[in-house]
Amino acid sequence: MLRRNIDNSASISATSRTCVTQPTTEVSLHIVKTNGPRAVSLALQGAGTYGAFTWGVLDRLLDEDVIIDCVSGSSSGAVNATVLADGYSLGGGRRGAQAALRRFWTGLAQVAALGPLRPTPLDLLAGRGSLQHSPAYHLMEAAGVLMGPVLQTPLTHNPLRNVFSSLIDFGRVRACTELALFVAATNVRTGTGKLFRREEMDAQRLLASACLPTVFAAVEVDGESYWDGSFVANPPLAPLQERATRDVLVVQNNPIARAGMPRSLADISNRAHEIAFNISFAREISALMHAGGVPDEQRGATMRIEPLRLHLISGTDTLGTYGVSSKFNGELPFLEQLHDLGVAAAEQWLSEHGHNLGVRSTIDTGPVFFAERGLRA
Repeated sequence: MLRRNIDNSASISATSRTCVTQPTTEVSLHIVKTNGPRAVSLALQGAGTYGAFTWGVLDRLLDEDVIIDCVSGSSSGAVNATVLADGYSLGGGRRGAQAALRRFWTGLAQVAALGPLRPTPLDLLAGRGSLQHSPAYHLMEAAGVLMGPVLQTPLTHNPLRNVFSSLIDFGRVRACTELALFVAATNVRTGTGKLFRREEMDAQRLLASACLPTVFAAVEVDGESYWDGSFVANPPLAPLQERATRDVLVVQNNPIARAGMPRSLADISNRAHEIAFNISFAREISALMHAGGVPDEQRGATMRIEPLRLHLISGTDTLGTYGVSSKFNGELPFLEQLHDLGVAAAEQWLSEHGHNLGVRSTIDTGPVFFAERGLRA
């Protein structure tokens, strides 16, 4: 089980449970309340700039009268989770979180506008954020596969370091008592997962979670080297099982299926990463189900522990029609397009399932690990 491979130093005991701010009196349109606001934990997938889809989901959820007890994430999911804590901290609350998320993603777009990874006129005609005709994109990917990471050399630093340091206040993140935070990274030496807690978060640990090995050199933390956390947990669900909150909402932005066959070296490499990252997600779901952590209508066994009520907001049907290269597109119009897709996906989920928050699980596990079941058949 994946849970055994995760460094559980981030476990939160009952004595260290975090507090939440007092809920506002805003009226929720979708969340049915019986005894006040519902509490929910969030688990955020990582998928490059598709994290802007998650930004849109969070932006819409923060309009609801719901308490976010805990948030976990890998890669760009970890970035969104950390920015969320930054905004919530020191009384910022939901509005502070919304402002922090917008500030980060618009700031990222300003940085991207100065870099080489930009769409060409042909890409703009193709739409959907494609970088397929960008020489810089293919050079980066080919060099990364053939010669190792290309965006860090002994004479340079990971360019995301300055982005994170300038757009995220890690002092506020560490001071946030409104929610718990878990960020996953992959230990290169042991091949196992590492969970970083809110109290220790800094730019270095966030870089570790977002370190795609074909693009960036491994990130060292406390003498260990780390790669992208999505290899082992995308997103991390195991620590959420130990929380008192039983509702877990997963935001999925890493496409499971894609039409057509990847042809270029760049697209093959990125598609391989997508598949690997989705396998880690399927394994976490499977591990929770076998531990009795998620109810499944196909299983009649009595749960051994109090089950999680698992929910899923997914953008993969739409994002799967985008080119793989679009994950590296940081142009503001494209990020805003992804944000709007996220808002729409959250709105649809709230309309169809918001009333089940605090009542029952709404996830359809079939698409999550259909292939895994097929292999066992």
